[in-house]
Amino acid sequence: MTSTTTATDVQWLSEGQQGDWRAFRDASARLMGALGHELEAESGLSLHEYELLVRLSEAPGRQLRMSELAAGLAHSRSRLTHTVRRMEDAGMVERRACASDARGVEAVLTEAGWQRLVAAAPGHVRSVRRHLVDVLTPEQLTALGDAMRAVNAGLDGVGCPSAVLTGE
Repeated sequence: MTSTTTATDVQWLSEGQQGDWRAFRDASARLMGALGHELEAESGLSLHEYELLVRLSEAPGRQLRMSELAAGLAHSRSRLTHTVRRMEDAGMVERRACASDARGVEAVLTEAGWQRLVAAAPGHVRSVRRHLVDVLTPEQLTALGDAMRAVNAGLDGVGCPSAVLTGE
């Protein structure tokens, strides 16, 4: 609270809202933990590494500017740089100077990175299906997707603007 905000200025959560908030918080943390654990155990990739490979695999030419990659993944530039360096050492990605802008750097998916993604994807999809998709009814899954898109849109520009995330 700021010095001008008092406890009486807060619209506190109702008991039901508090329960829903805690259910979301706890389930999302446990879900991401389970998905991360299973992905790491089966493929040796972290969730962050896997998502980075997915984003590159979906990009034209299997390459993206580091700034675009950071914004798309909501990672800080330093965290992304560290992850890409580790993946570069493992031969999964390469960094290259941007052809259209000498100041920019692009991350490029290598054939080895593509093969790691292809090998990891079936197990990860099975895990997502087992822990989320098959637990919910189709209507619940659609509602969850709609709700999270609304939350994501509501967070645009809040807390950590993309310029901070991308370092631009």
